[in-house]
Amino acid sequence: MKDIAYIDLKQCILQDNEDIANEVRDLTKEKKFFLWNIMSSPGAGKTTFILDVISRLNGKYSIGVIEGDIESTIDAEKMHRLGVPTVQLRTGGDCHLDAAMIKKALENLPLEELDIVIVENIGNLVCPAEFDLGADLPSMLLSVPEGDDKAIKYPLMFSVCDALMVTKIDALGLFEFDFDALEKNTRKINDNLRIFPLSAKTGKGMEVFIEWLCKKINSKKETF
Repeated sequence: MKDIAYIDLKQCILQDNEDIANEVRDLTKEKKFFLWNIMSSPGAGKTTFILDVISRLNGKYSIGVIEGDIESTIDAEKMHRLGVPTVQLRTGGDCHLDAAMIKKALENLPLEELDIVIVENIGNLVCPAEFDLGADLPSMLLSVPEGDDKAIKYPLMFSVCDALMVTKIDALGLFEFDFDALEKNTRKINDNLRIFPLSAKTGKGMEVFIEWLCKKINSKKETF
């Protein structure tokens, strides 16, 4: 009798995803655009943040958006009303976006006309962190109401990101949130993670972040 065959399906899935993520990276270079993946838990403020970023970058860059949701087109409709080319990815149950989904969505955007494509990932601090999308900037939002201990509970998400936007700082007076504890916890996982306290509602901290983001975008453009 033969030994039991063991196949690690998760490893196979992630390897397939990595291969397609590399194809997406090649596409960003070929079409000369910057791909930005934004992750967070539900309700952290991704859509509000993205809308504010678009308004601040309007006139500087041409922007497209890929919206990821399990159901509905609510957020995509908000982007579309701004005149931004938008693709809705509705997973119907999957709790994350993967590279194959992004590659398919990019086929439906006018990439030759765009400088930036923003991906609003599905609200989840677990699964999206496992799937490389081929993005130039993997990032996450953490809202003040969620607390400062999330790096301890969801270390993978913090480890794969280059930027952490701490949103809703206008609500600091209503919640116990320790920025020193947050930084201490994140540095144990990812010493290179850039942290930006901000509020898309009041605009506080947004200019600092936008300046940093533009440098990242322009740095890639210089390689084209």
